[in-house]
Amino acid sequence: MNKKIALIGGTGPEGRGLAKRLSITKNEIFIGSRDEIRGREVAQELKNELINNYPNINIDGGDNIEMARLAEIVIIVVPYSAHKATLQQIKNVLADKIVIDAVVPMEFKKGPRSIDVEEGSATEEAAAILVDSTVIGAFHNLSADTLLNLDKIVQGDVLITGNDKDAKKIVGELSEEISSVRSVDAGPLRYSKYVELLTVLLIGINSRYKSHSSLSITDINI
Repeated sequence: MNKKIALIGGTGPEGRGLAKRLSITKNEIFIGSRDEIRGREVAQELKNELINNYPNINIDGGDNIEMARLAEIVIIVVPYSAHKATLQQIKNVLADKIVIDAVVPMEFKKGPRSIDVEEGSATEEAAAILVDSTVIGAFHNLSADTLLNLDKIVQGDVLITGNDKDAKKIVGELSEEISSVRSVDAGPLRYSKYVELLTVLLIGINSRYKSHSSLSITDINI
């Protein structure tokens, strides 16, 4: 796709995994962090890991605001505890951009538990804050461990929610740059809650079975 893509909170496992998978398909990746130095360090670590097999890899890092400013598409991968504050901090540089929210409102108390969100879901919370952006929900259900290991095939579907048909198409095409992944239109933004809850369920299953399972929707023609 050759897009400029920022991963906000991208120093964590999900952010680094998506950065790897999307950078090797020739997108320009920006790793955002609250700590500018940490963002740069992780970007350099990823470049050092990939450069031998992908000599044209393009990954940079820095603070969340600057990385978001440089990008065309922004993916939010912060912990839910930092979700609202982070979006409020960077909202001015996200105007007129597609923002993909991959955050799951959950906590761990004897296993994963969902957190109630006033707006219904983390994605809807993002849309309420980012009134000048086009917010899409995606990438919730892919295993970070699998994304990080390029020797593994990423199996499963990316469920995409949103109210803008054109933006959903762009996000669907981006997700399918990850080999073996299929995008599925999961409906309007108000369905985001159910996608996020499925992630909590998957994490519980993966914990019990010591696995990295994902979701696949059967018997649909795309």
